[in-house]
Amino acid sequence: MSREIILFIATSLDGFIAKENDDLQWLEETEGEGDAGYSDMYQSIDTIIMGKRTYDWVVDHIEPFPYPDKKCYVFTTSLSGQNEHVEFVNEDIVAFTKKLREQEGSKIWMVGGAGILDPFIKEQLIDEIIITVTPHLLGSGIPLFKDNNPFQDLELVDTQRFGQMVQMHYKVKKEAG
Repeated sequence: MSREIILFIATSLDGFIAKENDDLQWLEETEGEGDAGYSDMYQSIDTIIMGKRTYDWVVDHIEPFPYPDKKCYVFTTSLSGQNEHVEFVNEDIVAFTKKLREQEGSKIWMVGGAGILDPFIKEQLIDEIIITVTPHLLGSGIPLFKDNNPFQDLELVDTQRFGQMVQMHYKVKKEAG
């Protein structure tokens, strides 16, 4: 049985996850309610995958490190080895993730960003998509999804409102075979 990979992420109504300069102030100032399902999602995982740019933002903006109890992998071409919180991975994202899926464990959270999400979408490695839409039109920035993705059929599992945000939870329908 293959471990599932979850995309749990927030986006503006027009589909951006950050402004061009990685500015997330608009997201941090959004009037929410509770933790928007974060605790439930976090309890369902034991592994986290993220890109180096996302890792750098987390380290620069959140103290202490927010995922000390999870196995964290950071995909990068500039660092190797590990530190007290993460293991830096210089391997092909898709090949590494396929091996990781076959190991024992719980679900895997693909944190982001858009640079490493793209191969996950193109290779259809995401099993669940939980997107929280904020009440913003950013107009430009870093888009959640890049162009030329394969068609994927989704099943709506749930929708919830958290203050001014709306969360949609989808399961990706997998083709038999």
